[in-house]
Amino acid sequence: MIQTHGLGGSADLPIPLVYAMVGASWALTISFAVLALAWKKPKFADEPAPAEVPPRRRWLAVVGLLLAAWVMMALFAGPPDSDNGGVGALYIFLWVGLVPLALVAGHVWRDLSPWRTLTGRWPGLMAYPERLGYWPAVVGLFAFVWLELASPDPGSVAAVRTWVACYVAAMLLGGVTFGQRWFDRGDPFDVYSAIIAKLSPFVRNGRRHLHNPLRSLPSIPVEPGLVAVLATLLGSTAYDSFSSSSFWQSRTLTSWQHTLTLLAFCAVVGALFVLAGRATGGVSSRERHALPGRLAHSLVPIVVGYVLAHYLTYLVEKGQTAFFALLDPLGRGWAPLGDPATAYVLSEHPSMLAALKVTFVVAGHVLAVVAAHDKALAVLPRQHRLSGQLAMLVLMVAYTFTGLFLLFSV
Repeated sequence: MIQTHGLGGSADLPIPLVYAMVGASWALTISFAVLALAWKKPKFADEPAPAEVPPRRRWLAVVGLLLAAWVMMALFAGPPDSDNGGVGALYIFLWVGLVPLALVAGHVWRDLSPWRTLTGRWPGLMAYPERLGYWPAVVGLFAFVWLELASPDPGSVAAVRTWVACYVAAMLLGGVTFGQRWFDRGDPFDVYSAIIAKLSPFVRNGRRHLHNPLRSLPSIPVEPGLVAVLATLLGSTAYDSFSSSSFWQSRTLTSWQHTLTLLAFCAVVGALFVLAGRATGGVSSRERHALPGRLAHSLVPIVVGYVLAHYLTYLVEKGQTAFFALLDPLGRGWAPLGDPATAYVLSEHPSMLAALKVTFVVAGHVLAVVAAHDKALAVLPRQHRLSGQLAMLVLMVAYTFTGLFLLFSV
C-alpha cells in the first residue's frame, strides 16, 4: 500500500520536543515585538497584481502532455498493486513535489497542465460565476486529501484510477464550459501551484526575477473560498501527522470517522483563522467580514513550511521508488538505470532531519507573522494596528506548538 507519511517518527528526531516548541514560540514572540517597534509602515501590502498574464510556454505544454500520457499509461495499464508507478506519481511527484517546484520555478503547472492544453483557447460556453471563487478547487482539494488520508484504502490502484478518471472528467468538462478561467479557480492542483508560487523568490509574475517573496505574496487574488483552500491544505497536513500517532493508530475506526476527523481539522484551522482575523476594533461589519480574506496570504508560508517539514523525507526517499516504478510503467521488469536502490539520505542523518523540520516550521511561521503584520498596518485603523494583531499572534503561536507537537510526537 502507498503510505503518505514520511519515514521515521519521533525516535528519529533527537531535538527534544520541549526545546523545539519553546524556541519556536520565542522566535514568533520576539519577531512580533521587533516588528511592532521597528515596522510601523506597510512595505508590501499594496503590491499590485500583474497587469497581464504571460503566455503559456508551448514547449512545456508539450512536456506536460507527454508526462500526463506516461503517467496515465502507468496508472491504467500498469500492475494493479503497490508497484504501480502512476499511484506514486500522483501522491509523491504531483501532490508533494508541486510545492518545491512552485517555489523554484513559479506557477509552472499552468504551463504543464494537460487539461489547459487540451481545451486550448476555447472561450467556454459561459462566463465563470465569480461568486464561486475558489470553492470548486476546495472541493477538489478535499476530495484528494480524503483519498490520500481517510479513504478505506489510499493505496488501492482501483480507487486511485477512479479518482483520477473523475478528476480528468471534471477538468475537461469545466474547461469546455467556462474556458481557461475554470482552471484558475477550479483545478485543485492549478490553484495550489498558483498560491505557492507567490512565495517563490525566483519567479515573479511568471518571469524569472530574484526578489523578496513577501512582495509578491499579497498579490494572491482575494476571492470567496481562499481561506478554505489554505485551511484544507494546512488542516489535512496536520491530520496526516495526527493520524500517524500511536493514540490514533491504536483505534479501530471506520472510514466515516476518519473523514469527519479530517473535515474537523480543516474546519477548525479555517474557523480559528477567521475569528483571529476579525478580532479587532474600529472597523465596520463589512470591513471585519473582509479581513480574513485580506490576511489569508499570511497562511501560505505556514502551509509551505509544514508541508516541507512533514513530507520532505517522503519526497526524497519514497520518491526514488516511485521514479523507478515510472521507468517500468507496464510492470515488465524494465530497469534502464540498473538495479534500483533507495538511498536513505535523510533518515540516516536524524540530527540533520530534525534541524530541517524545525527550521521549515519556524521559518514559515516567522514569515507568516511578518506578512500578517505588514498587511495589518495597511488594513487596520491606526489606533488598533497592534491590539488588532494580538489574536493573530496567539493563533500563530498555537499553530507552531501544534505543528511541532504533531511532527515530533508521532
